[in-house]
Amino acid sequence: MNKPNSNLDSGPSHLSRRVFVKRSALAATGTALAAHFPAIVTAHAAPDSVVRIGMVGVGGRGTGLLGILLSMKGIQVPAVCDIDTAAATRAQGMIANSGRPQPELYTRGDEDFQRLMDRADLAAVIIATPWEWHATMAVCGMKAGKYVGVEVPAAITIEECRDLVRTAELTRKPCMMLENWSFRRDNLAVLNMIRQGLFGEIVHCHCAHSHNCVYWYFDAKGNPRWSAEHLARHNADQYPTHSLGPVLSWMNINCGDRFDYLTSTATRSLGLNLQLAEKYGPDYPSARRRYAQGDIITSVVKTVKGNTIVINNDMQLPRPYDNRWEIQGTRGLYNEQRNAVYIQGVSPAYEQWEPFGPYQEKYDHAWWKALKAESGDAGHGGTDVLELEHFIRAVREATQTPVDVYDSVIMSAVIPLSLESIARGSYPVKCPDFTQGKWQTRKPAFAVET
Repeated sequence: MNKPNSNLDSGPSHLSRRVFVKRSALAATGTALAAHFPAIVTAHAAPDSVVRIGMVGVGGRGTGLLGILLSMKGIQVPAVCDIDTAAATRAQGMIANSGRPQPELYTRGDEDFQRLMDRADLAAVIIATPWEWHATMAVCGMKAGKYVGVEVPAAITIEECRDLVRTAELTRKPCMMLENWSFRRDNLAVLNMIRQGLFGEIVHCHCAHSHNCVYWYFDAKGNPRWSAEHLARHNADQYPTHSLGPVLSWMNINCGDRFDYLTSTATRSLGLNLQLAEKYGPDYPSARRRYAQGDIITSVVKTVKGNTIVINNDMQLPRPYDNRWEIQGTRGLYNEQRNAVYIQGVSPAYEQWEPFGPYQEKYDHAWWKALKAESGDAGHGGTDVLELEHFIRAVREATQTPVDVYDSVIMSAVIPLSLESIARGSYPVKCPDFTQGKWQTRKPAFAVET
């Protein structure tokens, strides 16, 4: 059984002493000083300036993000880092084929990203590497004076979450987790409806990531990818950010409310072994391996304000994809599975659902109206384009990113919090206040229409 406070491994075992010394020195700086610094730069750049971005990690996800960046005007990518030389070379070709200068490659090993971060010509870095490297690389990027866009999750331990916050506050460089479901058209329309009071006072939300992701963890021959090691060793909600992306703004988390404590429960682990055995045979090594990860994780968050959030992780059983979002207030609710709403005194039939479509049209967010006019519908239905556009805008104008470091870490913190709760028999685990009390006075900033 895991130790009650084991969290996840603090980082890759082969990190150099130099990396750990850097991180330890940062942690020792002290939170009292950090609390006085906003996680935002103060200088301003010209709106039409070229933004130079370094790519760290150009596998499947990184390559997709790179393709979107190369479709944008005013973007240069002078540097690419990946330990897979073939992947880095492929990215180099993409950049050259787009008519941009051929980038320099950083492929000398696990820590070569540090040389890229030290480049003076980069304004920002995009990190799309295995999870255990995200926080280490993001900290390095901020300390090198870069805006950081980091793929999900931003961190996998509580200490990594604290490192990200301390570094952002001390360096005044934003760190944005690239949680694209925060930018979905339907979710932003729901946010507008909430802010206009249609659902009354919000009290409860359900969210999930329900998606058979065996192909994420194993290649076409059934061999484990790096991500499969997390399933073998840990039992937690290991992918909570797609669930929680829109929920933070819907419920004003970190802006008037915050997570107080969490409880998590796991089912047995059957799905991985069964699916692998059916496809490759019962004696195949991956099919015979024992996995710590339960098939379905159910977490319940209680907020300081007294609201509740149910989070489901359901990623290794056969099923269609859905997120099961439902946000409920004192006057009505929205349900993503039904694609429907009910609003007391507005919906024509008493206590019956009505279609969400007309509401989405009426309350469509300005970001999506602009996206449809300018950028089309690429990348997860347009969400990747939208999140990168707004990340780049923040870099260009030297403003805060739409998803800030506090939002990035609270979504990620569900991983170690759920791990601890499950290990302790679904015991309630307190959630740290990463804002150090600032949640009480911070105003909502994400996707606020002016």
